[in-house]
Amino acid sequence: MSDNSLPKTVAHGQIQQMLAMQDAMNSRVSDTWRENNFEWYRAIWVECAEMLDHYGWKWWKHQEIDVPQVQLELVDIFHFGLSLRLMTGASIEKISDQIVTELAQSNDESDFKLALENLASAAVSHKSFAGEAFCDCMNLIDMDLNELFRQYVGKNTLNFFRQDHGYKDGSYIKVWQGKEDNEVLAEVVNQLDATSTDFQKNLYQTLENHYPK
Repeated sequence: MSDNSLPKTVAHGQIQQMLAMQDAMNSRVSDTWRENNFEWYRAIWVECAEMLDHYGWKWWKHQEIDVPQVQLELVDIFHFGLSLRLMTGASIEKISDQIVTELAQSNDESDFKLALENLASAAVSHKSFAGEAFCDCMNLIDMDLNELFRQYVGKNTLNFFRQDHGYKDGSYIKVWQGKEDNEVLAEVVNQLDATSTDFQKNLYQTLENHYPK
């Protein structure tokens, strides 16, 4: 990224791991996800609108930026962006090369709201994921690639956990001891070592320990 870049080998490794996890998650939901032509671009601009509410845009009332929620929405958008890129049929290596390059080439936008609108505009007008605009959003909300990776693995693991515990048939319990599962995730993911090779496995087991029996 423009002012907080990682060595390319590390960045490539993280992006490739996230691409592989995204492919696995999409396949968990539907074996034919590539043939289904889901509107990933639409999910991006809808998430952008939701994120803007968390960031604040209403000039007629006092609003404070909910940074953790904004970052979580960015992570969700990255899921959809990775899915769009995987839909091209290009190899994971080629896609990761492209994304790493884009995340190092921000547009130097200084207004988060405009950066977010650039991201949404690409999704609406071109049905695409704008890596440079995404980079601007990350920079302006103090989120580097390491943090994106940590939160992505966390949310991806929660998504798998949901599927394994009845999310599709409606039997999944979303509120755990008075907290939504996303809130529990945000707490436990900070207690684990994201650099560990067993990070995803340990996180899944921790979620299992917290899940209402």
